[in-house]
Amino acid sequence: MEPNQQLDFLVGLAEEAGITVRVMPRGAGRSGDPLPESGPCQVRGAPWLILAAGEPLSARIAAAVAALRRFAGPELEDRYLPPAVRDLLEQSEV
Repeated sequence: MEPNQQLDFLVGLAEEAGITVRVMPRGAGRSGDPLPESGPCQVRGAPWLILAAGEPLSARIAAAVAALRRFAGPELEDRYLPPAVRDLLEQSEV
């Protein structure tokens, strides 16, 4: 599974788990502001995953994995996941 496919699959899983996913386009924010970073967060108690389009693909994949582990971990244990995705989720446990 290619990294782009991994990210797409992880984002789909996050949405199915009730995590709101938002992509911040390159150049979002005002000039001089720090560049946005991808990561999980909560907005008014609801789980969110923010993906910064300007970050490397590996950072966005890591953020999606972190969001799934934080907000949907138990839901994924009994679900079929492609081996490449299962490996990503299990590697993050270490």
